[in-house]
Amino acid sequence: MFLARIYKRLALTALIASTALLVVETSSAAIVKKAYDYNLAGKKYEGYIAYDDAKKGPLPGVLVAHNWMGITDETKSKVEKLAELGYVAFAVDIYGKDVRPKNVEEASALASGFKKDRVPLRNRMHQGLKVLREQKNVDKKKIAVVGYCFGGTAAIELGRAGGDVKAIVSFHGGLDSPKPADGAKIKGRVLALHGADDPYVPAAELTAFEEEMRTNKVDWQLVKYGGAVHSFTEKAAGTDNSKGAAYNASADARSWEAMKSFFSETL
Repeated sequence: MFLARIYKRLALTALIASTALLVVETSSAAIVKKAYDYNLAGKKYEGYIAYDDAKKGPLPGVLVAHNWMGITDETKSKVEKLAELGYVAFAVDIYGKDVRPKNVEEASALASGFKKDRVPLRNRMHQGLKVLREQKNVDKKKIAVVGYCFGGTAAIELGRAGGDVKAIVSFHGGLDSPKPADGAKIKGRVLALHGADDPYVPAAELTAFEEEMRTNKVDWQLVKYGGAVHSFTEKAAGTDNSKGAAYNASADARSWEAMKSFFSETL
């Protein structure tokens, strides 16, 4: 009798464990993630979309602007993490379907061209926003844009171009603007997450950004992370701060939590 009770308990424990595993696996399987082709002015683009198919829409949408290397595995990972939080996340392809930089030299040349002439950058961000808004499971009244490095600049430029988004988040992005008066077109709230020791964003650029936000009466925040330099959310950057761009686990985690809190306020 005693052994029988033990076997029953073991069987029950195994059943609970297997059920829990099934729930986890089912939850994981609910995340839909796939490449997404679209067009702009006769040119092909390939974005990346992810969402939790188990959640009933409409859901808040998040447009993700990639760094200067394009839509990499790291970009896709961020899109998938946003989907796990309950958002429909879409990575916009700024460069074009067949344009994928092979190294930092090619990436720098591509990104520099868009920073010099921001009209094409704004146009491609607007098209990405259009694609996201057209998804049937997206709540068109609750859309945010986030960007990393070069993409951080792109996210703010979408706001400066009048993009209809509730929230704009820049992770270690360039904050400069050739036309500060365009800050008046920003409709959503702005959160700039910045490495306090970032050598690629000089103090004068930060000051100009703050002045742009104040002058145009934007609802904005600038958060600086001590000990962090450029690219602090990107593991591919390594951990050597002396190179000016490096991963910082603490700043990565804190900035992600700051974004989540910001979305709770805005979306």
